[in-house]
Amino acid sequence: MSKATVIGLGKSGVAAARLLKREGWEVELSDRNTSKTLLEQQQELAAEQITVKLGQSLELNGANLPQLIVVSPGVPWDIPVLVEARQLGIETIGEMELAWRNLQSLPWVGITGTNGKTTTTALIAAIFQAAELNAPACGNIGYAACEVALSQGTGSREQGAGGVGEAFDNSSLLTPNSSLLTPNSSLDWVIAEVSSYQIESSSSLAPRIGVWTTFTPDHLSRHQTLENYYNIKAKLLRQSELQVFNGDDAYLSQLGLSAWPDAYWTSVRGKDFLISEKGFYIEDGWVVEKLTATSAPEPIVKVSSLRMVGEHNQQNLLMAVATARLAGINRDAIALAVREFPGVAHRLEHICTWEGIDFINDSKATNYDAAEVGLASVNSPAILIAGGEAKAGDDTAWLAQIQTKAAAVLLIGSAAPAFAKRLREVGYHTYHIVETMERAVPKSAELAKQYQAPVVLLSPACASFDQYPNFEVRGDRFRHLCLAWAGGWKPAKVEFPELENSSQESIVQSR
Repeated sequence: MSKATVIGLGKSGVAAARLLKREGWEVELSDRNTSKTLLEQQQELAAEQITVKLGQSLELNGANLPQLIVVSPGVPWDIPVLVEARQLGIETIGEMELAWRNLQSLPWVGITGTNGKTTTTALIAAIFQAAELNAPACGNIGYAACEVALSQGTGSREQGAGGVGEAFDNSSLLTPNSSLLTPNSSLDWVIAEVSSYQIESSSSLAPRIGVWTTFTPDHLSRHQTLENYYNIKAKLLRQSELQVFNGDDAYLSQLGLSAWPDAYWTSVRGKDFLISEKGFYIEDGWVVEKLTATSAPEPIVKVSSLRMVGEHNQQNLLMAVATARLAGINRDAIALAVREFPGVAHRLEHICTWEGIDFINDSKATNYDAAEVGLASVNSPAILIAGGEAKAGDDTAWLAQIQTKAAAVLLIGSAAPAFAKRLREVGYHTYHIVETMERAVPKSAELAKQYQAPVVLLSPACASFDQYPNFEVRGDRFRHLCLAWAGGWKPAKVEFPELENSSQESIVQSR
């Protein structure tokens, strides 16, 4: 029996291990970490004859080497053991690639980009499902791709015709592992949000439709250079049969037709700003389609149908509609899905309104560009909660947005001192270092009252790993604290001693 090793005991790794086991492989799963939850998973998988090794990294020695290594998305592609494996001729692939090999008979939509890909993916999946297509969202959103592969049965299902069905439950798009997947059901499409990490480890992934939402510097600690990061993203689009691009993105539009001559481009600014003679744009409040250079423009859906705020969400709408139309979905299904779509958890998610103040969770804004968009999308003046584990990047536009829109900034996490320094450097002094979310929420409510701010916005511009396992847990904690506050529970008041040089700056000492 051939041996396969899976690295990483997360959702993706477990699904990959189970898929390999079903295919007849002898499977070993390894993870450097140990915890009660992992130990419980170890026992569960042992009952399925999948060996799990915790607290140790894969070592390639001895005669019993694996024939295949499958890597979870969070595992760096260039760690020494993977470099060694490739040198030894051991096939090394990502979990997304394994899923593709099992599902490549189906048409895929592959969505990538620095920002905007989660909302766009969720909206695309909503439209396909409104058209009565069995099209789950997976990858970086919803299910692991191998979970979708595991659900695929042998029964036949007639390809959907892009009609319109009953109103659907959007909650399945926002909650991973919901009940969308039915064992042995037959899929129509696979809607995959694909990160640069997943593209990097997926050599043959070739979607029917590829979508590129935005491109700005991110993950450079892993990819080293902007050129490397771009080329990884570009690989997915080059291997896609049809390509949809955000023509309002500064970097992508600069490349334009010279790099992507056959793509469908989009623009919220109208037909005159469309990069090619075919694409999708907004005009007179409608999303308009122009499928060829000679075809007449056709209105598809009213922009006002979309409940989400911000120009960036209009860009996401354009790309989602473009994808749906290229897949043959009709206007009624698109209109239904757009009208019903609630948005995505942790991305400008409205949590509650307390005494006229809206509390908005934008925890998914893990870099400066996403946080700038988040702040630009809400009413001003806003009370901003920012900070966490800082990333490399250009903070200039974000800082300018703060100066324009934020009445005050509350800083949390390890980035707080550095962010305070940057704010001082640009002449902004209405900040408070509060360190934790538990202190930020009540202070934000107090400041919103003081400055008559209609919005409290969590938009961190940072990763979460200094205080939370991921941005979802950070956003969930913010949601819990906001709902508790709005429901009448008030934590003990935290005193903020004044600094000598400014009556507006304040700091909470570590305990």
